[in-house]
Amino acid sequence: MNFYAEKNTNYFSTPRLDLIKLLPANPNSKVLELGSGGGDTLVEIKKRNLAKEVVGIELMKIPGSNQSNPLIDRLVIADIEKRDLQLPEAYFDVILIGDVLEHLADPWEAVAYLSQLLKKGGVFIVSVPNIRFYTAFYRIYLKGDFAYKKEGLFDKTHLRFFCKKNIEELFTIPSLHIESITAIETVRGDKPSFKSVFNALTFKIFEQFLALQYIVVAKKI
Repeated sequence: MNFYAEKNTNYFSTPRLDLIKLLPANPNSKVLELGSGGGDTLVEIKKRNLAKEVVGIELMKIPGSNQSNPLIDRLVIADIEKRDLQLPEAYFDVILIGDVLEHLADPWEAVAYLSQLLKKGGVFIVSVPNIRFYTAFYRIYLKGDFAYKKEGLFDKTHLRFFCKKNIEELFTIPSLHIESITAIETVRGDKPSFKSVFNALTFKIFEQFLALQYIVVAKKI
């Protein structure tokens, strides 16, 4: 069954403003996005004059989306795990990966492969869900339930699950240096919740249980 066909259109079309705001201030940069969906993030980057060239990699064509928008310089319809992208090495200044690595059979190899496409000094900006989030703990250990859903931490299309330590390990390769790894406690666009207040009051002791996902910035050295 194609579980991606069950997804709401917002799953493919919402621009990742949380990742866009981390882009280096360089209007001449070249940006590659893995899992570009309908292309909305790439279009937004171009509209904001944050890159000279934007390229997307997506597994499938999405009718009625921004994939054919002229602001996108190139869209590659391909499976990243087959390593047949025909993209130049040491070419991109930024590689964006928003909630994609957990969908891959071998995300470790995908990161190693994509790092070859990144210029020296270029950066990965990546978000990955945190399976240690307290609601996952409640469902698994207290309810004894690992039922898959259409979206969220237990998305049917997730093949891999990560805690903070494991996310860091994804980027622990000789060519990369992790610049930052930031805990995100709310769904994109939501206002700060009690989790943010509680995390601050407890000096982040419970942060790994309150982080819905982590955003990693890793530089190629």
